[in-house]
Amino acid sequence: MTEAQRPFSRIALAGLVLAFIALALLALAGPSYRLGWNDIRGGFELMRWAAYCGALAAAVSLVGCVLTRAVSARRGLAIATLGLVLGLVALVMPPAMQKAARSVPPIHDITTDTDDPPVFVAIAPLRAGVPNGSGYAGAAVAEQQKRAYPHLRPLVIPHSPAQSFLYAEMAAASMGWTIVAADPATGRIEASATTFWFGFTDDVVVRIRPDPGGARIDMRSKSRIGRSDLGRNARRVQAFLDRLPTR
Repeated sequence: MTEAQRPFSRIALAGLVLAFIALALLALAGPSYRLGWNDIRGGFELMRWAAYCGALAAAVSLVGCVLTRAVSARRGLAIATLGLVLGLVALVMPPAMQKAARSVPPIHDITTDTDDPPVFVAIAPLRAGVPNGSGYAGAAVAEQQKRAYPHLRPLVIPHSPAQSFLYAEMAAASMGWTIVAADPATGRIEASATTFWFGFTDDVVVRIRPDPGGARIDMRSKSRIGRSDLGRNARRVQAFLDRLPTR
């Protein structure tokens, strides 16, 4: 029997279809919330069903791989293998995100100055009514941050406060944030950042003050919703500070 004469395995094809459905559910989890089709729980529910569907796709595709091996009377090994790989991707991604969430403290407010965090002024009205208000939770959050992110500290750069403000403005713009306020007189920049997948909004305030070494830069990044930020705010703070000139 030639290769063309071998019947195609429907099980292999079914596994691939299930894998595509799983990936579609996974891909829709974020946009469904971002576009207002779902609430946040609905978005996470889609991810859960994507994992279930991915597991089923991987199982069906594994059977397809067995049925279409080289000595089999049926063809479709490549399709079954692809379904297996894609199914495993859909299965693994949601638990991986959960693991990432557990690897960081369940906080969503990060600042370089836990004793005197920069204050939201222009953004404060935009946070009215959101689950996470503008205030700082205090010592409990500060202690968790210090244990998890000991490297996040104020940054002193050898430039005047006025020049440092311009550098900070340019760095904020390069991060793709929406600038809400930039006040050179008080050395304060406030902005909002939107995450790509779910479209979560986090708010940022940068404070520039005179320092004997030039200017001291402090920053705060806080999520509007959610208990844990999966480390996103800490990464944002570090990425911003890394863009400022230290010479």
